[in-house]
Amino acid sequence: MKMISLAFSIGILLACAAPAMSAQPAGPTVEYKIDEEYAAKSPDGATTVEQYFKIDKDENYIWQFWARRSDSMTLLGPEQEDYPADFRFTGDSRWLVRMQKTGSGEGSLFLYKLGAQGFVAATKKPLGDLAWAFFYSRPESRKVMKPDFHINEGLLKGTENNYQWTGEKWPDLLIGLWGEVEPNGKHHQLRTVRDWRCRYDLQEGKFDVPPIFAKDNAKALTPE
Repeated sequence: MKMISLAFSIGILLACAAPAMSAQPAGPTVEYKIDEEYAAKSPDGATTVEQYFKIDKDENYIWQFWARRSDSMTLLGPEQEDYPADFRFTGDSRWLVRMQKTGSGEGSLFLYKLGAQGFVAATKKPLGDLAWAFFYSRPESRKVMKPDFHINEGLLKGTENNYQWTGEKWPDLLIGLWGEVEPNGKHHQLRTVRDWRCRYDLQEGKFDVPPIFAKDNAKALTPE
């Protein structure tokens, strides 16, 4: 009787698991259409980022970003209104950065890492927000008016070859920051932060400023 009961229990478990095993991979719903112009492939060819959009009742574009690996897909959140994104992989294909325009002259960065289930968010907050928090933690940030307009971040070129143009081989991310102050009755529009640069260590999850950036960063904060 015990053997019969055990066999029956195993049969029930397999029956319950069958639908999950045969389910189709997660992906965008039918109202989303792919825009193949914005696809990006990892250096090892194993991952393709696909961008999908839908148009809502107010004729606004809503974008979703999906990482496809083999027969599985993972959503690279969050969604974005109006604008598609640019994606850049690291040379080892294990990290992915989303450079996202969010408005006229404004944008942010999002970081994803490859895990057992595909690409997932690597930081709780957008990488761009973390970069600005690091900037404001430094003494030189207090020498300029705090940007409140056209705030933007971007990756420096060279991610795919570990930034060999620096004379080093950094398996990290080099980030530039830009920001302006809105015009008022006392001054016109001011660009107070102009390509201030820092490095993000992917393994440690920490920022720093390599000495190679000292001269350029001083110019980036010099009043116009």
